[in-house]
Amino acid sequence: MTRIEIQKSLVREIKKRFDKAEAHKIIDFMQSLEDNPHKGKALGTVGGILIKELKYKSFRFYFLADGFKLKCLREEDLTDLLLRFVRMSDKKHHQEVIEGIKRVLKTIGRFE
Repeated sequence: MTRIEIQKSLVREIKKRFDKAEAHKIIDFMQSLEDNPHKGKALGTVGGILIKELKYKSFRFYFLADGFKLKCLREEDLTDLLLRFVRMSDKKHHQEVIEGIKRVLKTIGRFE
């Protein structure tokens, strides 16, 4: 079973930027990855952690996944897969956000 986690700071940012109905729609869109974990565009990897994005209108929502499990296992075999949403950006700032995510993953230490 795929588990989706959305950082609380990201939920607050979504609720601040969008109206209540659209914020719920966006969160449901993110939760739809439970049914289809292969959804989203792969942007790169850092130490086996896959960085992917989901697009919603002009916004992008970035999440992290275990690249090995996501690429090598069949959909029926995906157990205990954790997808964690960490950031969002508009189209104008998406490259800065991606580089920031990579920098944080490299800083953690085990991702060289």
